[in-house]
Amino acid sequence: MATGTEPVIIKKYANRRLYNTETSTYITQSDLAGIIRGGQNVEVVDAKTGEDLTRQTLAQIILEEESKGAAMLPVNFLKHVIGFYDNSMQSILPHYLEMVMDVFQQNQNRIRDETNKALGGFSPFAQFAAMQQIQRKQIEQMQQVMGLFNPFLRGTGDTEKDARIRELQQEIERLKAK
Repeated sequence: MATGTEPVIIKKYANRRLYNTETSTYITQSDLAGIIRGGQNVEVVDAKTGEDLTRQTLAQIILEEESKGAAMLPVNFLKHVIGFYDNSMQSILPHYLEMVMDVFQQNQNRIRDETNKALGGFSPFAQFAAMQQIQRKQIEQMQQVMGLFNPFLRGTGDTEKDARIRELQQEIERLKAK
């Protein structure tokens, strides 16, 4: 996680909508999870009061992920965490868990780096990045081909115009929010 950078401020409205102040767009919890997975530091605040809602929002994301069947937190672990509330260890546990996760992350990075060194171009990590790039190109090509047959799928071909259209759409969304 990039902890030394300025956090991206996410405003949470009473209707549970999330607004990314960096991009001036509304986002979903899934989008927020993607931002976090990308290494961005985020802070979620109540749009009206400015109260810090980061912890609750991140807990909601974890609950959502757990309910999708991507269970990472063992039941016994959750029971132990609940047991530490109203316990003298309550103040120590967050620091301990953060330290353990940092060590785990460092070990994962070290394993990935060593695997890449040992296997060179045959590393599954290197292959994954290359496959993603190929998939992106294939999708772009498929969209171009589909645009030939359907004028509504056709892009303008001018990335500056496309970028300006996206900016205007974001501006419209921002004005609607007011």
